[in-house]
Amino acid sequence: MPRTAYVNGQYVPHNDAFVHIEDRGYQFADGVYEVVPVLSGKLVDEERHLDRLEYSLSELDIPMPMSRRALQLVCAKVIERNRLTNGFVYMQVTRGVAPRDHKYPKNVKPALVVTAKQTKPQGAKVLEEGVSVKSVPDIRWRRRDIKSISLLPNCMAKQAAVEEGAFEAWMVEEDGTVTEGSSTNAWIVTKDGVLVTRKANHDILNGITRLGVLDVAGETGVKFEERPFTLEEAYEAREAFLTSSTNHITPITRIDERSVANGKPGSVTLNLREAYLNHITSA
Repeated sequence: MPRTAYVNGQYVPHNDAFVHIEDRGYQFADGVYEVVPVLSGKLVDEERHLDRLEYSLSELDIPMPMSRRALQLVCAKVIERNRLTNGFVYMQVTRGVAPRDHKYPKNVKPALVVTAKQTKPQGAKVLEEGVSVKSVPDIRWRRRDIKSISLLPNCMAKQAAVEEGAFEAWMVEEDGTVTEGSSTNAWIVTKDGVLVTRKANHDILNGITRLGVLDVAGETGVKFEERPFTLEEAYEAREAFLTSSTNHITPITRIDERSVANGKPGSVTLNLREAYLNHITSA
């Protein structure tokens, strides 16, 4: 069936969904976004995603385009009109339309676009074999906690990974520590069985799936530490995995053509994945 999008107050066919050429998102990447998973027709971790949307907007001095309740109704309507069962809803808010000028315009209404996309479940092969990642230098700005639509460095990192046959890129600081993936959070399990991921501050985006995994780890008794880990530490890890709203928990079995441990998904990763999926489907 044809897809439907919400664009600045109107529900329109996806192919007819357009924004103004002077939208500041188009000209300056002056905006933020959220990707919210949908399972069985319902948004997953909706409140946390909206909390992060409001945080990102506040950090850029962009007001919410409508009340939280109104935005929830728009998302529900987009899900309904697209007959979405499993997939994701994409929300993008920009500062709005104004004559091109670097300084923030006054009295401009934020622009809102909401779309939806159906996706297929992750293939069994990924869980059986895991995926590979390639390390690349982290060349991004220093406010990665804001879910900005300015994603060019992330795209460059992902492309570098794809060109070498990898699933994802892990971005590495000059001190040798891994920050996160181009569109995911990065995790390892040490030889002592401790789960490690970088602390959520300005260095990384605080992933909603990341938060859910920490919840599940605490509930199931898995020891975890929020701290930087080096690429060398990742090479020697017992397990590694990535998380995101669209990938949930995905095992990593190769980093820069080096096998992680025995080159197979580990038990901590797979147990956490099962517990996390049970967590979000029973909520």
